[in-house]
Amino acid sequence: MSDQPARWTQATVYPDMWADPDDDPREGAGSPDGELATLQDFLTNYRITLRMKCEGLDAEQLARRSVPPSTMSLLGLLRHLAEVERDWRNWITDGDPLPKLYGVRDGDFDGAVADEAVVDAAYSDLAREQAATDAALAEHPDLGERLGKDDIAVRELMVHRIEEYARHCGQADLLRECIDGRVGQ
Repeated sequence: MSDQPARWTQATVYPDMWADPDDDPREGAGSPDGELATLQDFLTNYRITLRMKCEGLDAEQLARRSVPPSTMSLLGLLRHLAEVERDWRNWITDGDPLPKLYGVRDGDFDGAVADEAVVDAAYSDLAREQAATDAALAEHPDLGERLGKDDIAVRELMVHRIEEYARHCGQADLLRECIDGRVGQ
C-alpha cells in the first residue's frame, strides 16, 4: 500500500487531457484575429487552466506544500498571481506604487494556510486584481505603446503575463498530481 495517489483523469476522449473537449471551458470558437486578441486569448486560457487545477479541492489540499523547504502550494499560487497582477499595474503607472496585498515578501505563499476564509479571499483577490489590470491595459490597445517609469511596451507586459501564468500552470500540474493524482493539461 502506497501513500502516493494513483494517477487519473476525468477525460475519456483524450486520456492525457484534463477534461473532454465538450467539457473544457478553454475550447473556444477558433483562433482569434489579430495580435492583441491572440495574446488575450492565451492569457485567458492560462487563467482558466489555473482555476481548473484548483477545482474540487478543499482548503487543506489547496494549502498543501510541495516539498520542503518550498512554501509553494496551489493556494499560494492563487495568492501570488493576485499579487503579481497588482504589481503589473505598478509597472504601467507613473504614480506611487500600490501596496502589496499580503504585506511582506513571500507573504503570498507564507500566508497560504488551510482556512476556507483564506481560500475565498484568494479567489476574490485574484479576480479583482485580474479585472483591474485588464481594465488598466484596455486603455492602451497599442501593443507598441510604452508605459510607466520603466517605459515598458504593452506587448512585453502581455507576453510576460502569459509567461507567468504558463510557468505557474506547469507547477500547478505537479502540485495537483501530488495531491490527488489527477493529471492532464
